[in-house]
Amino acid sequence: MKRPIKLLLAATAVLSLAACATTPQTTSAPQIEQVATFDGAMPTGVTVAPNGRIFVNFPQWGDNAPFTVAELVDGKAVPYPDAATNRPDPADPAGHFISVQSVVADGANRLWVLDTAAPNFAPPQAGGAKLVAIDLATNRVVKTIVLPPSVVLPTTYLNDVRFDLRQGAEGVAYITDSSNAGIGGIIVVDIASGKAVRRLSGHATTNPEPGFTPVVDGDVLMNRPAQGPATPVAIASDAIGLSADGSLLYYGPLSGRTLHAVPTAMLRDPAVSEQELARAIRDLGRKGASDGIAEDDAGRVFAGDYENNAIRMLDRGKWTTLVSDPRISWPDTLSIGTDRYLYFTANQLHRQPGFHGGRDLRRKPYELLRIRVGSGPVLLRPN
Repeated sequence: MKRPIKLLLAATAVLSLAACATTPQTTSAPQIEQVATFDGAMPTGVTVAPNGRIFVNFPQWGDNAPFTVAELVDGKAVPYPDAATNRPDPADPAGHFISVQSVVADGANRLWVLDTAAPNFAPPQAGGAKLVAIDLATNRVVKTIVLPPSVVLPTTYLNDVRFDLRQGAEGVAYITDSSNAGIGGIIVVDIASGKAVRRLSGHATTNPEPGFTPVVDGDVLMNRPAQGPATPVAIASDAIGLSADGSLLYYGPLSGRTLHAVPTAMLRDPAVSEQELARAIRDLGRKGASDGIAEDDAGRVFAGDYENNAIRMLDRGKWTTLVSDPRISWPDTLSIGTDRYLYFTANQLHRQPGFHGGRDLRRKPYELLRIRVGSGPVLLRPN
């Protein structure tokens, strides 16, 4: 069946826009190396601990993932910290993983797990949306922060998280709400007390960019259910990062191409009004359409560009394309290891059935890839 003429014209215009969002690739693109493959459920998150251990996660998006957090052991995903913790328990939603979207090693020998408690993007289960810390020395859960309804709205989808362990008694966590049915925002969590607040909730920079129409694999990406009309993909604040000194929080919506930054001191200060906070937001330019970003200790920002199968880099105010390759099929989460490599999942998210009338166009295996960037991760911890 032919698509309407208007949609074809729109696709042509957006294809031009997506092409304009890229700048020439750097003269010597880094070599892409395969770290692991996945033949089962689709992964999203990846993190590399300072000692080199690699962790991934598999949200419950319809692939019937047998576990939602894993460590890579000899290249294979093994439930972490154990199989029991990965089995949801309706009687104990805080004590078991439900549907994890992100894992982050904090540099203090802990793995933090961000549990959406929202399988298949359903409203978060009561008492299940949480941050969980696991001691990497003992492989035991040492802290659980259940996020309250004041910050976890019925439409909330907890997406990614960054930590500054120098702030307060035990540190601060910053979380993006990438709602696809409501408003975006940044959730600021005091780790010691568990108190959390929403900032920039529903602001233009945390919501999808107006008129954004992504083009992936040459086609306009839209929600196309097996039954019902096609609708725009409108996903709020997703990517998140911290500057090397921790003074700025980087963020942007998945449905958008702009990277924003806001002073973290203002985010943490309850005396700073939302209006004052909004005035302090900086526009860091057109990075391309990204799911995840990563930051390094040299002050650079790396961003996935899912429209162009690419990894982009912001260095001294200028965006360039670091590498572009068909294997980079929807770069999801990015993580820099102390081995000075940038790791990222390529999970073909755009080929899921919900975007193609119920047809699953993903071609396994999914991949965990890496490129050498010559810099280390940002680890904001007490001296």
